[in-house]
Amino acid sequence: MNLNEDKSPPGLIDKVIHFCLHNKLLVMLITAGFILWGIMTAPFDWNITAIPRDPVPVDAIPDIGENQQIVFSKWPGRSPQDMEDQVTYPLTQALLGVPGVKTVRSFSMLGFSSVYIIFEEDAEFYWDRSRILEKLNSLPSGTLPKGVQPMLGPDATALGQVYWYTLEGHDKQGNVTGGWDLHELRSAQDWFVRYALLGAKGISEVASIGGFVQEYQIDVDPYSLRAHGVTLDMVFKAIKMSNQDVGARTIEINKVEYIIRGLGNIKSLQDIEETVVKVNDNTPILVRDIAKVILGPALRRGALDKEGSEAVGGVAVVRYGANPLAAIKEIKKKIVEISPGLPSKALIDFSSIDDKSVRAFAENRGFEAYSGTNLNQKGWKEFLLSAPENDIPKWLTFSQIAVVPFYDRSKLINETLGTLETALTEEILITIIVILVMMMHLRSSLVISITLPFAVLLCFIAMKIFHVDANIVALSGIAIAIGTIVDMGVIICENILKNMELNKGRKKLSAVIFASTSEVGGAILTAVLTTVVSFLPVFTMEGAEGKLFKPLAYTKTFALISAVIVALTLTPVFAQMLFKTPIKIKNIFLSKMWKIMTRAVNIILAIIVTWILADHWMPLGPAAGVWKNFFAVGAPIFGLLGFFIMWQYLYPYILRFVLNCKIIFLTFILIILSCGASAWLGFDSLFSWMPDSVKQSQTYVTLKKSIPGLQKEFMPSLDEGSFLYMPTTMVHASIGESMDSMRKQDMGISGITEIEQVVGKLGRAETPLDPAPVSMFETIINYRNGLEGMKSKTCPFSRFVGFVCPPHRF
Repeated sequence: MNLNEDKSPPGLIDKVIHFCLHNKLLVMLITAGFILWGIMTAPFDWNITAIPRDPVPVDAIPDIGENQQIVFSKWPGRSPQDMEDQVTYPLTQALLGVPGVKTVRSFSMLGFSSVYIIFEEDAEFYWDRSRILEKLNSLPSGTLPKGVQPMLGPDATALGQVYWYTLEGHDKQGNVTGGWDLHELRSAQDWFVRYALLGAKGISEVASIGGFVQEYQIDVDPYSLRAHGVTLDMVFKAIKMSNQDVGARTIEINKVEYIIRGLGNIKSLQDIEETVVKVNDNTPILVRDIAKVILGPALRRGALDKEGSEAVGGVAVVRYGANPLAAIKEIKKKIVEISPGLPSKALIDFSSIDDKSVRAFAENRGFEAYSGTNLNQKGWKEFLLSAPENDIPKWLTFSQIAVVPFYDRSKLINETLGTLETALTEEILITIIVILVMMMHLRSSLVISITLPFAVLLCFIAMKIFHVDANIVALSGIAIAIGTIVDMGVIICENILKNMELNKGRKKLSAVIFASTSEVGGAILTAVLTTVVSFLPVFTMEGAEGKLFKPLAYTKTFALISAVIVALTLTPVFAQMLFKTPIKIKNIFLSKMWKIMTRAVNIILAIIVTWILADHWMPLGPAAGVWKNFFAVGAPIFGLLGFFIMWQYLYPYILRFVLNCKIIFLTFILIILSCGASAWLGFDSLFSWMPDSVKQSQTYVTLKKSIPGLQKEFMPSLDEGSFLYMPTTMVHASIGESMDSMRKQDMGISGITEIEQVVGKLGRAETPLDPAPVSMFETIINYRNGLEGMKSKTCPFSRFVGFVCPPHRF
């Protein structure tokens, strides 16, 4: 290609290349700006304080659920049929008229109703919620029973449940101590932990599960009611009227204004007991005369069990569109903030000491052992927090409520990001090795290695602009495209080196680089556009398939476009900065020695990079040692590269043979195609047209069983070291019977060596996102040492449940 440097190149690609080569400083400044922007938007959990971070939202798996909203209604004590007839059916009819609704689904259970409104895929999430609220606020009077107030579910999806935890009593060293009743833990969850975690950025809801909600309970004596002439309705009204403050006007006394109030809110059992229900012959009939007032547990439809012991916990739900990884980090920050202020108490093991000794011990330390009939918690805690560890007896323990997670999705998210980060690092190292061996040129490997991370950063910027969340499917598109990014740089660098060798210093280096890049630029752009066009059918997918595969198509397209931009702009610039005109050596012997030395240096560098790759990869594990890992990595790499080098030399002879023996070659290709189709579709599916005599032969039957075809699975299995086991019991089983069954199940599973922790949930958490019945268990099983328990298809706890686990992993 002839180049006149005084005239502008005619083509658009040539203009871009020419501009970049002659404005290197401007290109470097623009590149630095995009690098900073890419670092700001990168989904990796980088702790960078100098640059403001606004990363791409990252999750482990894509949300393939439908575009739905939930309307939740409570009517305590009502049967499912009453809920269906008087709440669910009227709401379903009314919500069918909301704009953009595709369908409405609903179900009714004891005391509550859930209506799921499915919108069209293109409907905006918060626009849907505003339309539903408008409809609920405009319901005609009498549509729903008195006291039923439907509410809109949280602005989240079921996939947003990213952080599950339990509340436990721990000592100052973090050891489990216990000593807390279930209602105490539930009160701490509802009034301390829940509200604190709701303040975390990106959290939509924190739902409680397990334990007992404490309430005032009035156990009425029917005989006393009849003896005093009191009805239940009188008791209801008396309690209701006595449990309210009354506001009045203000009065002015001595130029001071006073607000008149009537105080009546119930604050203790005695307040209820002293409530007047009726007056007979000037004698007031109090609640205590006709009933027994106690503190008791409210009705519950869910429970939590940890390794055979009933527990209390909660689940944090990430807001729709928020960054799950960032939200989990905010949750952990909140937990650290509130942990010192969570309730605490002193525990005394009275099986090891008597009451008299306890009193004497406290008296010697200058405080009273008891405050009334209970322990003097203030005195005991002050002693425990101030006394040296050696002075604290074994029968005395400090216990404070601690938040203990048992499912944290940030581990899987970090593993997903680590996969891409590891793949990118190893791709760069392998690229250096391949270029050093195949091209024998160190600077080319540096050029490609520098431009590869920049192309990935450009892809992150595009993901942020087009609102494509980072998940295992989306990031796999980048990982797949890394090879294409490298290929473009290799093509341009190899063409530059070839033209430099042919030029022999007759033209300037910039002219050679421009001509070389321009020569292959159009072909590269055409190849990329062909690949991008092939993804157009994926962009037309809808529903769950579209939500699963569109992110991959987007990221692969972003990566390809970024690769073209980098190859046509940065690669020539870096090549001009790093490449040099070949040294002319007239002496033949010295010229050969120079080539040998150059190749030796490249091979030595390739071996060094292979050593670094083996140390980073460790395919055989650290226990195998560095040398074994080095040979495990180096043998296939150099063996494969040696095969390619040999193929380069033998290719003319192979091509001549193929052209001369076309029938033999095409027969071989046909055999390969048949074997591939059989492995994909199955031997019987491919050769079902054969006669029955052939199908009944032993060979055909053996091949049919040996080659059944590839298995199919919609979602990839993610081995994060956890397993979700969801058995069910009889639908009419009581919560007590279900709890007993789950407790025995969890105790059996926790006894297996590979299991580190098992937490089971039955029924529903206090959230519209969880409508599970009491008969359904959700058991989260965490394995020891990450994936140790997932090495085989048969789960380790199958020895307990007696079955092979289905592939429903987190």
